[in-house]
Amino acid sequence: MDSCQLHEEDKMKANRMGRLTYVAGLVVITLVLAAQPVWSLSKESKQNDVKKMANETLARLYKVQPSAKKVVEGAAGYAVFSNFGMKIFVAGGGSGKGMAVNNQTKKATYMKMVEVQAGLGMGIKKFRVVWVFESQALLNRFINSGWEIGGQSSVAAQMSGQGASIAGAISISPGVWLYQLTDDGLAVELTAKGTKYYKDNDLN
Repeated sequence: MDSCQLHEEDKMKANRMGRLTYVAGLVVITLVLAAQPVWSLSKESKQNDVKKMANETLARLYKVQPSAKKVVEGAAGYAVFSNFGMKIFVAGGGSGKGMAVNNQTKKATYMKMVEVQAGLGMGIKKFRVVWVFESQALLNRFINSGWEIGGQSSVAAQMSGQGASIAGAISISPGVWLYQLTDDGLAVELTAKGTKYYKDNDLN
């Protein structure tokens, strides 16, 4: 094989490598551009998404359980969370975002929700929850220290004999109530178990 043939083969290999590099570059650029809307969302935009979700959830709750409006507005504060339907959610896993609102000061605190015990909430893939706090102390505890709902046995014991005093709500502990909305409407039994709620430092 003479030097001309070798030179020609080297050029062909270089061309192939160049084409592969070009294609790989296009794939990377495409992926980056596809993800750009999520990455480039401003803090204010993310906050607005959470507010929109909260307003939609409350409107839906008041429609299926009209008495809930008086309960929520008459409480020291409330919190609303969703694990679906928002573009700022992390893909996969049982995660979501929400906000807690002090009814007296109207201050909103943005929070996160994450599944901490795999499998406990697998019966319901999509849900929204509305927490109701009867006192400022309970609301502040929820915001500043977070809250974790454990497995079915512990929650069932806490709910026993208490759930009837606020129609449609589930008693989580004394002075703390929770409404859970699913695709089918208002859940009468808590299925959003194994979840932890805590302050979102990125959005506050």
